[in-house]
Amino acid sequence: MYTVIGVRFKKAGKIYYFDPGELSLKAGMHVIVETARGLEYGEAVVGPKIVAEKDIVAPLKKVLRVATADDMLKVEENTKREIEAFKVCEHKIQTHGLPMNLVDVEYTFDINKIIFYFTAEGRIDFRELVKDLAAVFRTRIELRQIGVRDEAKMLNGIGCCGRTLCCATFLGDFEPVSIRMAKEQNLSLNPTKISGICGRLMCCLKYESEAYAQMNASGGTRANPPAINREVVTEDGEGRVVSLNNAKGTAVVELANKKTIELPWDAIVEKEE
Repeated sequence: MYTVIGVRFKKAGKIYYFDPGELSLKAGMHVIVETARGLEYGEAVVGPKIVAEKDIVAPLKKVLRVATADDMLKVEENTKREIEAFKVCEHKIQTHGLPMNLVDVEYTFDINKIIFYFTAEGRIDFRELVKDLAAVFRTRIELRQIGVRDEAKMLNGIGCCGRTLCCATFLGDFEPVSIRMAKEQNLSLNPTKISGICGRLMCCLKYESEAYAQMNASGGTRANPPAINREVVTEDGEGRVVSLNNAKGTAVVELANKKTIELPWDAIVEKEE
């Protein structure tokens, strides 16, 4: 068993475990830690807790110290450097005529490395670009190609629900999302209605997927809902199913007189075709 704290380096970024050592730390404090990329400034989002060995990636690195006011100023200075580095890199990309789109720039806390994130349709030969950037900044340069989901996470935006993107707000990791999840929830299978601004299936399809799967596997009437647009017979007359509520096990039926009623699935009889 190990005592760890969870540190996050970016908003909605992945949480990494570190050894707090003898330091008295709690959630909300900013710390300086050593990572594979060098020294990094992060926020302790998970206070000290005990975890099993299988839940950590050995060797567990230690928290070096609690961040100071000077460290915070250095982070602000690095942010300004990132803006300038972005402009320089964009100009170099245009100069070399490379078919790539620069998304973000990140300085490590100790300015030991600059990471340029970009998207592109295929593989890009950016060796000459790296040489030019290294000559300008005189430090280690890394160009990292990312996917469209990571691009949306970095740039943020507004989803079809009217809220800021989940991936940029609180999702630390992307979880697999499949069209099966949309089918289980009786959602429209129109790609434009179940895809996010990144063009991939919306992450929120995953949120209630487990509940729907358990409900559909439990048997009973809820496992056999009437089909939408199916002609049915009810106690109030014949009609057509216009929508389903899987959670309640009900269907909204539009009667011949255009009146709509909501009934349990077992109170509806499908007409034979």
